[in-house]
Amino acid sequence: MRTVNVGLVGYGMAGQVFHASVISSVAGLQLHSVVERRSNQSQERYKHVKVVRSAEELVKDSNIELVVIATPNDSHSALAELALAHGKHVVVDKPFTVSVAEAQRLIRLAKQNGLLLSVFHNRRWDGDFMTVRQLITEGALGRVVEYEAHFDRYRPQLKPGAWREAELPGSGLLYDLGSHLIDQAFQLFGHPQTVYAACKKQRDGAQADDAFEIKLGYDDLTVTLKAGMLVRELGPHFVIHGTKGSFVKYGMDPQEAALKRGEVPGSKSDWGMEPEAQWGTLNAEIAGLHVIGKIETLPGAYERYYADIYESIVEGRVPAVKAEEALAVIRCIELANESQEKRRVVPFDLQLEAD
Repeated sequence: MRTVNVGLVGYGMAGQVFHASVISSVAGLQLHSVVERRSNQSQERYKHVKVVRSAEELVKDSNIELVVIATPNDSHSALAELALAHGKHVVVDKPFTVSVAEAQRLIRLAKQNGLLLSVFHNRRWDGDFMTVRQLITEGALGRVVEYEAHFDRYRPQLKPGAWREAELPGSGLLYDLGSHLIDQAFQLFGHPQTVYAACKKQRDGAQADDAFEIKLGYDDLTVTLKAGMLVRELGPHFVIHGTKGSFVKYGMDPQEAALKRGEVPGSKSDWGMEPEAQWGTLNAEIAGLHVIGKIETLPGAYERYYADIYESIVEGRVPAVKAEEALAVIRCIELANESQEKRRVVPFDLQLEAD
């Protein structure tokens, strides 16, 4: 099996918990180098890893084929451009970039150089989302008329020094968790006709948005996406209504918590599996019968993202998460901010700069 050496830029929470752990679980991928400015923390877990002090040093290493960007959002564009310019395939942590203009420039550069460019929209491989997707695809709910997804937490205290909570380009909950919810909705229903959003700073002293509600308008469907940091009593994660029935699901995918505990995909036989208490409830008409009951959640599988990246590099094909899809998510975030500023519904469009 061919080995693809990976260089990881950034070893904060995203780099440690999501990227390094998942990369190390995928056959064919080898975590080769990690950019850490001051410490050698990555070597404590991965003894073979080479630590370098700058992205410039990393991209000059001819042994590295794939560069993964796991740094603050406002640095994604410049670092991805640097790696692409040095002939590296690139994975960027979500959100892709801060603006559509930046995203389009990267896509253009990747195409010019014949390189893979993808964005880590790993929550397409959340078990509950995969379950929702299958229910909708198989028509268990009929024609979906309402879809609501929440990504709520209770964190009333601000984190001092946290860039996600600072007043910076690309900071705030809309870019952070909104990118997941928007990507999932687009995968299920495509692009909407309209966008309406309310973005708030609810916690005392908040500098960046820490709550939002987005309404995506379709011809015969309403999509509601919500997230907040002051939700102590958690409601459903998914609420979906269709012409044949409804599906309601509580609880979040267990993979993030497992990764934070130091586990890796495949380390346990029950990886990605939810406890029965979190399974969603289906109330629907199936084969002329009224059915009410629990639907076992499909096992989550973040490793599939990087397995697909490996196969795409080796086979020279387009990855499952296309950069153009991630660009559409950034456009929706831009329009959500425009809607908040204008306090009205705005049309969704993907008018891009000319090549």
